[in-house]
Amino acid sequence: MYHFYFDASALVKRYTRESGSDKMFFLFRNVPLERLLCLTIGAMEVFWICVRKRNDGRLTSRQFERAVTHLRRELINRQSDFETISVPDLLVWDSIDLIETHSLNSVDALVLRSALNIATELRNTDDTLVLVASDQRLLRAARTEGLQVFNPELDPQQTLTDWIN
Repeated sequence: MYHFYFDASALVKRYTRESGSDKMFFLFRNVPLERLLCLTIGAMEVFWICVRKRNDGRLTSRQFERAVTHLRRELINRQSDFETISVPDLLVWDSIDLIETHSLNSVDALVLRSALNIATELRNTDDTLVLVASDQRLLRAARTEGLQVFNPELDPQQTLTDWIN
C-alpha cells in the first residue's frame, strides 16, 4: 500500500490552481486521507502561500476564502484523518546533516528526515512512502536517499493510478 507525504510546494496545488493541481485532486479523490501526510509546518506554509497569493493578486478574496476553508477542513481540523506530523526537537537535530549533505533549506531538511523516518517504519509493514514535491532540490535529495518520489508538475498521472490500484 502507498502512503503519500507532501511538502508545501506540492500540497499548495490542492488549494490553489497551479501546474499539477489535477494530480493533487486525483490523489485526494482516490486515496484515503489517513494515507496522506505532511509536517504541521508544511500546512502552515501552504496557508502562508495562500496569503501571499491573495496579497499579490494571484487569488481573489473569494478564492482565498475558499482555499483556506478547504485547507482548514482537510488539514488543520484536528478531526480530519489527514495526518499532520509535529516537529519535535529530535527531528530538528537529526535533520541538520541533510542541510549540508544535500544543500537543503531547513524546512526541506525536516521534510526529508521525517519522510525517511516514516518510510523506514512503513517498510516494516510492506507499505511504501512516496514523497510528493515540486521542489527539484528536495526531490533530488530524496531520490539520493532512496525514497520514492512524485513530482505533480512533471510526472504522469498514470504513475499515481498504478500505485493506488
